[in-house]
Amino acid sequence: MGRAFEFRKARKFKRWAAMAKIFTKLGKEITMAAKEGGPNPEANLRLRTAIQNAKAANMPKDNVARAIKKATDKDFTNYKEITYEGYAPHGVAVFVEAMTDNHVRTVADVRSYFNKTGGTLGTSGSVEFLFERKCFFQIEKKEEIDLEELEFELIDAGCEELFEEFDEEKKIDKIVIYGMFPNFGNLQKKLDEMGYEVITSGFERVPMDLKSLNEEQEAEVDKLLQKLEENDDVQNVYHNMG
Repeated sequence: MGRAFEFRKARKFKRWAAMAKIFTKLGKEITMAAKEGGPNPEANLRLRTAIQNAKAANMPKDNVARAIKKATDKDFTNYKEITYEGYAPHGVAVFVEAMTDNHVRTVADVRSYFNKTGGTLGTSGSVEFLFERKCFFQIEKKEEIDLEELEFELIDAGCEELFEEFDEEKKIDKIVIYGMFPNFGNLQKKLDEMGYEVITSGFERVPMDLKSLNEEQEAEVDKLLQKLEENDDVQNVYHNMG
């Protein structure tokens, strides 16, 4: 097993407190994708991916339609994608991806979270080098799938790592596929050609090394991570805590 597997095993996958928060974040991504590449998911890979992920989260079709329509609304204030970098207590690197219509508000919130939990908000580039940007896909594992054969088929499309994972929520076995960030389109196309339906896909920042802490230290870091994840402007939070 490689680094992506260890990252997924160690990462704290905490569900947002309310379904509405998940839908808010997914809705922003759908609107941004439709604004940038148009409302047709067949011609807009980012939008197709966002709708795919919304479906996996059981987001109602009406919500998806409203998010797409919002992109063409003349009164729509465009979102800006911003990243923040810093350190949580005990030297844990934290990378935050946000999407906001008011960056002044968002940076003030993020800075206050770091300050109140004993962390430090850094400058651009202060921790980014500690993470490697990857694309990922999740497909349902069927009985006839041979993992080694599938990996071999996907290598030319950019697959770097592939492993099996059990989905506790859906109670199904999944196959998780990782590749470098630029290979997203190639892998999506290859999976389409092979007839696999993607459950979810997207991008993650995988830490180069994981930092081990004791239980008490982890709890201190979790206070910051939770505050960040609960903010409606924050889309993703990555860290290197093992």
